Amino acid sequence: MLSIRGLKKAYGKAQVLDGLDMDVEDGALYGFIGPNGAGKTTTIKIITGLLRADEGIVTLGDMDIGNGGVNWRKELGYVPDFFGVYDNLKVGEYMEFFAACYGIEGLTARKRCSILLDQVGLEDRRGAYVDSLSRGMKQRLCLARALIHDPSLLVLDEPTSGLDPRTRAEFKEILSELRDQGKTILISSHVLSELSEFCTDVGIIDRGRMVLSGNISQILSQVNISNPLIISLYGDQTEKAVAILKAHPYVKTITIRGADIAVRFSGDDEDQAILLQQLVDADVPVKSFSREKGSLESLFMEITDDSQERTVLKFETESNL
Repeated sequence: MLSIRGLKKAYGKAQVLDGLDMDVEDGALYGFIGPNGAGKTTTIKIITGLLRADEGIVTLGDMDIGNGGVNWRKELGYVPDFFGVYDNLKVGEYMEFFAACYGIEGLTARKRCSILLDQVGLEDRRGAYVDSLSRGMKQRLCLARALIHDPSLLVLDEPTSGLDPRTRAEFKEILSELRDQGKTILISSHVLSELSEFCTDVGIIDRGRMVLSGNISQILSQVNISNPLIISLYGDQTEKAVAILKAHPYVKTITIRGADIAVRFSGDDEDQAILLQQLVDADVPVKSFSREKGSLESLFMEITDDSQERTVLKFETESNL
């Protein structure tokens, strides 16, 4: 669907994009993530034709976005992170105006606008003035407008920024429905917990380069495997448990968290089972024994952290054992 290769863009001496590669597969709901200044908005502006890249190729299907053609615009819908001022237009007039921009007029335009307004929950607001709408309603209207020409790719830049939790949930449901209908969606957002719930794929950009991308379920599964084991005990048996853990070849670090022990463990599932059996055989009362669940937030913080990694045997400083 969307392919980016070697994308570069500088503003003066500041290199914002530095050879960005990115792929959004047909039918994906792709979460585009990065810290402030990483190059997300610049990338989106280039994808939507609002900005020219210094170097690189952006293709939508078999169409080159950077070659000056216009056919690709028919396949792309864009929802920016802000809503333009349309003080004197009613919702229906706003939709029909943009329909006319794509050559859709008359009864066909009115039917198309009605279907889209109903899809985003604004059919009953058709006669309301645009400037009277809440921010959430304006974002839904902007989404309906982006769909007016039935594009195959939707690009959304921080569409839920500033929305309340209920409105964000409703917006998320609409996007999921659109994906079910065959739309490919690229969404930039800082609400990482929501992206992890409904995106199929994710790309994390940092300093103008893609640092991690792929299927979100597979990525989070790999994160879970690399996360520490959390061992919860009954009673005061921490010292005995730590003595067993210290002697285990796959235990890398041990951290005491109150009644819990966090263990960096490099073994596989069978090795975990053997370790649990060793604790039980030593009469250590284990209440729970599981990998700490990974999250998109923790992964994002880890791979965009500029500080040097600290490697310590924490049980020596935290538990005094």
